[in-house]
Amino acid sequence: MSKIAAWLNAARLRTLPLSVSGIVVGSALARFYGKNDILIFILALLTTIGFQVTSNFANDYGDGIKGTDNDDRVGPKRALQSGLLTAKELKIGIVIAVIICAILVVSVLYFSFGSQQIEYFVLFGVLASLSIWAAIKYTVGSSAYGYRGLGDIFVFIFFGLLAVLGSLFLYTKFITGYAWLPAIAVGALSTGVLNLNNLRDFESDRKAGKNTMIVKMGVENGKKYHYILVAMSFVSMVLFILFNAEVWYQFISLLAFIPVGVHVVKVIRNEVPQRLDPELKKLALSTFLMSFLFYITFI
Repeated sequence: MSKIAAWLNAARLRTLPLSVSGIVVGSALARFYGKNDILIFILALLTTIGFQVTSNFANDYGDGIKGTDNDDRVGPKRALQSGLLTAKELKIGIVIAVIICAILVVSVLYFSFGSQQIEYFVLFGVLASLSIWAAIKYTVGSSAYGYRGLGDIFVFIFFGLLAVLGSLFLYTKFITGYAWLPAIAVGALSTGVLNLNNLRDFESDRKAGKNTMIVKMGVENGKKYHYILVAMSFVSMVLFILFNAEVWYQFISLLAFIPVGVHVVKVIRNEVPQRLDPELKKLALSTFLMSFLFYITFI
């Protein structure tokens, strides 16, 4: 495999649609409230992709050097685990990714707030720094929060609340009460993707000492937790649309929950962790589909 292919493997491109879902929903909300800026939209998307790639590099490195990625792991083999990239190369990749993220953050904040709203520039600069920190510290270091069962909380906050509400604020400079509902919906489904990953890797994580929420609560409780996340997302979207829809087709984004419902049935019946891997892609793409349909019906 070429080095380019190795880096693409480490970047885990299949995770990118999920990562931009919050930005798409936040941008749709901004359009719904009468604000739009294509440059901010593009820069926000690129920034979020940068955060995700940084996280993927860091996860590959962190789990690799800790030995969590081993022969017991059910999911696809990662770059360090497979020997496609060395630990040193991944560290360099993380540094470069962080630099690119910093440039993108400064760019999107400049075009959103300029020099006239320095307080917002500083606030979002701090939030962006926390996002980069969270992307790296999930698996890297002795205090990696992903090894203490806190990954779900961080995903809900950064992929859901911060992505949706933060991107909305970039355009509008305000946040509405109703906007929390789609933010919760995206956050819950994003957390569901992480939960599926942890259900799949339950045995290998437990043996490696990676105490995810699933390792702590067990597989059966993990499945119940998964149903709650999906239900919370569905109810949040239904409530937002019921209170804000002006035309019938704004309910179309709820169609994305049809494949999600099929997915839930498969999770209920599943007894083999390996078979959960395809479900990650299905849930991630369904989340992106919901976000896309929300965007085209609320702009």
